[in-house]
Amino acid sequence: MLFHYHIWTPHLEETEAWYTARGFHVSQRIGKKDGEFSSFNPPLSWDDFRADQILFRIIEMKRGAVNVTIGFGKTVRFDHIGFLIQPGDVQTILDRAETLSFTVQANERRTFLQTPYGLRIELQVHEDAIADTDGTTLERLILTTPREGLEADLAKLFDRPISQIQTVRGEKTVLQEAVFSDVSLVGTDPNGVQLVCS
Repeated sequence: MLFHYHIWTPHLEETEAWYTARGFHVSQRIGKKDGEFSSFNPPLSWDDFRADQILFRIIEMKRGAVNVTIGFGKTVRFDHIGFLIQPGDVQTILDRAETLSFTVQANERRTFLQTPYGLRIELQVHEDAIADTDGTTLERLILTTPREGLEADLAKLFDRPISQIQTVRGEKTVLQEAVFSDVSLVGTDPNGVQLVCS
């Protein structure tokens, strides 16, 4: 199940506020302050730490079966997409990733696959990665990529077509459009990602 996308952005506070206004809630904020990583989770708000010049590595926001994360970057850059999979499928998918020459970065919480398409793929097995079952789902992502073949490689990786990912050719990898099941999410976020309803 497609459940997640991550963007690096200089527009952290604005992006968080934009998604919050559309029913997402912040589940965690991890940032570096005075050289040390710390949590700045709710109930803390931006008024509590805005002046502290925190370098946020991740701000995780959830709504239904959708998880959107952002982190600080000097420019807007798409990082990865996440799939919620069954624990018993992990090794088989990793074996397929090896045949595709994807680099594997694994830890106890999640696994990332580095692809040649300018993005990573997150494999997540923990159900708590999604918030609840309010019916909100991420139906499709449309990406611009400079290289063809992502859809074919995803089909090989998961042993079935992944119709939720569509690509068009472009100069760099960019998340253009996210298609959701809920009309209340329609709009363009501060990073230029267009959210539409299926």
